[in-house]
Amino acid sequence: MFLSVFDMFKVGVGPSSSHTMGPMVAGARFLELLRASPFHPRGLRASLHGSLAFTGVGHATDRATILGLAGFEPATYDAEKAEATLAAIKATGSITPPGLPELHFDPSADLLFDYGPALPGHANGMILKATDAQGDVILEETYYSIGGGFVLTAGEMAEAGGSKAKARADVPYPFDSADEMMAMAKASGLSIAQMKRANELKFRSASDLDRGMERIWQVMNDCITRGMAGTGILPGGLKVRRRAKGIHDALIAERGLNMTAPHTINDWMSLYAMAVNEENAAGGQVVTAPTNGAAGVVPAVIRYWLDHVPGASASRVGEFLLTASAIGGLVKHNASISGAECGCQAEVGSAAAMAAAGLAAVLGGTVEQVENAAEIALEHHLGMTCDPVKGLVQVPCIERNGLGAIKAVSAASLALRGDGIHLVSLDVCIETMRQTGRDMHEKYKETSLGGLAVNVPNC
Repeated sequence: MFLSVFDMFKVGVGPSSSHTMGPMVAGARFLELLRASPFHPRGLRASLHGSLAFTGVGHATDRATILGLAGFEPATYDAEKAEATLAAIKATGSITPPGLPELHFDPSADLLFDYGPALPGHANGMILKATDAQGDVILEETYYSIGGGFVLTAGEMAEAGGSKAKARADVPYPFDSADEMMAMAKASGLSIAQMKRANELKFRSASDLDRGMERIWQVMNDCITRGMAGTGILPGGLKVRRRAKGIHDALIAERGLNMTAPHTINDWMSLYAMAVNEENAAGGQVVTAPTNGAAGVVPAVIRYWLDHVPGASASRVGEFLLTASAIGGLVKHNASISGAECGCQAEVGSAAAMAAAGLAAVLGGTVEQVENAAEIALEHHLGMTCDPVKGLVQVPCIERNGLGAIKAVSAASLALRGDGIHLVSLDVCIETMRQTGRDMHEKYKETSLGGLAVNVPNC
């Protein structure tokens, strides 16, 4: 199994990788299908199902679907152009995608939120259709947004045998499990990052790999910086105010004071993570890590390491990302990174495992200690539900990323204090997370039908 570091870390747009980026990607894929078809389309329709319907407005799924059908893609998203395009579509009732004629599309009539049963393949399903001049459907495709910005058609889902993104095995170290990863490391004498790097070099040059990872970290770090400077109220109606700047200003003011408590370091970790997720909630540019809802954990831990740990060096960020992506790939391949499928344990839990492994690696941990760090972090997120208030990626998501970063650092520290021998393996923990997600009630899996979403006034 091989999922690239650039599969696990993708530059995109907030607030959700599965509910915003995924539908936008699906729209772009449908346009490709339409351009290649022999038909002469005159209109478009879309329907959202399952979690995409229940929390779609809060996650901007409607906007993302329309923009995807207009030719927008997450990696090149232009917010100003998007707003102008949405206004024009609403005013004219038509979309003119690149390479296609003007197509009828009235958002109020042609975009349906279906609150009935979810589609059979995944909780995040959508159907896109093209119609002729009489309004008859001439082309139709079902897409599933399976988390982290990954999108599969119904056919691809069936071929894969479940909600797994396509993964390649023609690499030097194609491990499918943590046990296989550990055995390959022992046999080769390589670290997880070194094996992962060798796999990546099968498909790209060393310079392209390094530049790509530098770009990933740059976008992550820029997101932290913007988040720490941002002010005001987050969109969506909950009236949640940005807090990162106030926390940052207070921490700076306290620097050098003898009375500062040691646990204040936790506030720095939370600050970095919350800054990212406030940017995500505002629809800004973020990196899936492995999802948008959990986008703050990995960059927060990297920034904590660089800013607060003696001996840290930016030259090793690539090693951190490679290690983290190997762990994220295992979770995705063997369970899920989708909150709609397995709850928040699959999002912030996976992110914490990735961050803990990355930190343990750059702090000099053995392969056994790195695997132990990932397991500890994931184990102590098991059972965590996804119940966003009003379907927005704000409460409890923003603070939850801060606590996920703190848990990740604690997990790495605990693992480094031991010899890597532990009772629960990472594979067992991942399988337990999968089973827990399967058994979890649907109202706790990103539908906003239970938990905080119904017990907190949200209007």
